[in-house]
Order: sequence, then structure tokens, then C-alpha cells
Amino acid sequence: MLQIPNVRLNSGYFMPQLGLGVYAPGQQNEVGQSVREALDLGIRLIDAASIYGNELEVGQAISSTSVAREELFITSKVWMDDMGYDSTMRAFEKSLHDLSLEYIDLYLIHWPKEDKRKETWKALESLHEQAVIKSIGVSNYYQKNLSELLNYAHICPAVNQIELSPFCYLPDELAFCQSQGIQVEGYAPVVRGLKKEHPVLVEIARKWAKTTYQILIRWNIEMGAVTIPKSIHRDRMIENVTVFDFALDEDDLTRLASLYDNTRVAWDPRDF
Repeated sequence: MLQIPNVRLNSGYFMPQLGLGVYAPGQQNEVGQSVREALDLGIRLIDAASIYGNELEVGQAISSTSVAREELFITSKVWMDDMGYDSTMRAFEKSLHDLSLEYIDLYLIHWPKEDKRKETWKALESLHEQAVIKSIGVSNYYQKNLSELLNYAHICPAVNQIELSPFCYLPDELAFCQSQGIQVEGYAPVVRGLKKEHPVLVEIARKWAKTTYQILIRWNIEMGAVTIPKSIHRDRMIENVTVFDFALDEDDLTRLASLYDNTRVAWDPRDF
């Protein structure tokens, strides 16, 4: 079984440093099987969200396994249409029900929608106080929105989940999170395959006898981030997590740091 290290969050809980993303448009029928495969392999972090439309399937997969609940780390997120205090409470209850859980390990604000950020965060703090969420955090927040949140938050976010690859790497954003004790979690680490033939990646991959996807995932680990590559295939999941048997060197990191071109698969948080 795969051995994946944990990071300790500012909430006191431990989070696996690598997990499975389940954003899978057009592949809803395979999501449950991919979660079962991941859990069978030893992956314990499952990153879900209400907007993905597959939390029922994820919940059924979790319920069908013999993995103890305390070994799992399940994330969900409140979508922009559900932001606001009361609507966030309702959205959370639906996610909890669909996932067939008694609590969620990490609940995030999915995007920093302009007019309801504060109310939504207050709802997350209330749910945390009720012990139905172990850790709370945000997604797609950069310094501007994080600074605003920290001015009114009673609980510091445990996690900030952002798109993270060398191609959209903003060092100041990572440094700001680290300075506040907020764990960065990177999504879309392999940029949905858009850069898999990039010559720098190909050269570094050849050097370490790895794939370019493994280099990108390992880069996230080197940045101190939790990362959640998505796959519905068992062999790819095994490849994605076989990144703890080598480390990029300074030359690799320097070359990868030069690749920024703002290639993204999601919106740019600076537009919020």
C-alpha cells in the first residue's frame, strides 16, 4: 500500500500531502470507481465539491470501503451560488448528506464571490464550532482576499487551495500563505496535460527517469503544497503518487521557476 506523508494544519489536524481530485465533467459514472481504486491504493485525501455534481457517488464509494473513517480526509466546498450565511448552512448539510458523512474534514469557500464572503466565512466558523467540520479554509484566494478575510476572521483559514503549477506560479502568494500559517493546496498540478511535452519538463523527466506529470506533481510537493491530481485510472493514480522516491535539485527548481506564462485551467483569482 502507498505511503503518503501528512502535513499538520494550523487547526491541529493532519492532512495527507497528496490526494485525489474528483472534478470529472463527462465522467460521472467513473468517479465512484476511481474513489474506490484510490482508497484501495492507500490514498486517503478525497477532494470533492458540490459544484462537481458527484458527491452522492463519492459518498457511496466511501461507504462501500472498509477504510476506517478516522483514516480518511474528505474535503468539500461551498459554491458561489450558495454563498451567504443561511444558504451556506443549507449547502453544507446537503454535501454532508450526499457524502454520507457525520462530519467533513475540510470545508472551503470555493471562490471569493464579492458580496457574500464575510457571511459565508461566518457560517464556516459556526459549523466548525459545532464540530461538523474539523478544519475550514478557502479556495482561489490570493493576498487581497486573504488579507480582507483575516481582518474579520475569528479562525484563521487552515488551507488555501489554488491552482498551482510552474506555469502559474506566483511566489509571493505562496509566501503570504506560509507567513500566516495557512497550508497551500495545489490543484491542476499537471495542467490537464497541456504542458506534458514542454521541453524543460521532458529533459527533467528524462534525468530522473520519471514522467513529466510526476515532475509537475513533485514540484508541488517541493513547494510545500498539498496536491490533488485527478485521475479515473488506477495505473495513473499509481504514477501520480510515486513521487516520494526522488527530489528535484536546485537546477531543476531554477529551470521550473522560469516557466511562468499564466497558463491556467480555471479562472485567475486576481479577477475576483
